[in-house]
Amino acid sequence: MTSTRTRIKICGITRVEDLAAAAALGADAVGFVFYPPSKRCVTLDQARFLRNHVPAFVSTVALFVDPSREEVDAVLRAARPSLLQFHGDETPEICESFGVPYIKAFRVGAPGLDTPEGVAQTCARYPGADGWLFDSYTQAYGGSGKSFDHALLSDLRSLDTQTQRPCVVSGGLTPESVADVVKALHPWAVDVSSGVEVSAGVKSIERMRDFVSAVTVADRTF
Repeated sequence: MTSTRTRIKICGITRVEDLAAAAALGADAVGFVFYPPSKRCVTLDQARFLRNHVPAFVSTVALFVDPSREEVDAVLRAARPSLLQFHGDETPEICESFGVPYIKAFRVGAPGLDTPEGVAQTCARYPGADGWLFDSYTQAYGGSGKSFDHALLSDLRSLDTQTQRPCVVSGGLTPESVADVVKALHPWAVDVSSGVEVSAGVKSIERMRDFVSAVTVADRTF
């Protein structure tokens, strides 16, 4: 599924001023990380505080990597996210078990996801997702600043229309690179974290503005 307007998610939000700036600049969604090894991980108290400052019509996304049920339930109570985003080896049954819309992330280039056929077959296991997110294969589980070979997504078009889900492209996107990605792939959305930062978890208003502007200009070419 494609759109003439590419949605934008800014992930790894840790500060209320960055959240406010992202929303004011036109971000459709903001992401909070609940993966303890990440430098962008937020506590439940931080998440609750940030969630209370999210304006209307901006979605909130809670990112997990192979969490326990107790961890997800605690976040649901504290932050009331619009969407869950699973970055690990969670099965479709686990992703669907919380009764909350979810995005399944895939680390493109990982074993089993290192061929176009492998990517398509793995994605097809998650037809209940609200979107498929494609990130690079690194140990960081997002926010690494590394891109991936976009040709590995080529077989997604072969899936039947009932299986296909909106595609979100992530992995190494920056204000300088995102326009080419939007023009080449026409994704439903793009997701950025480190590409708009001055340091891990600290966003640059200028780079967020440039990122949103680059996406907007690229959309005008459709």
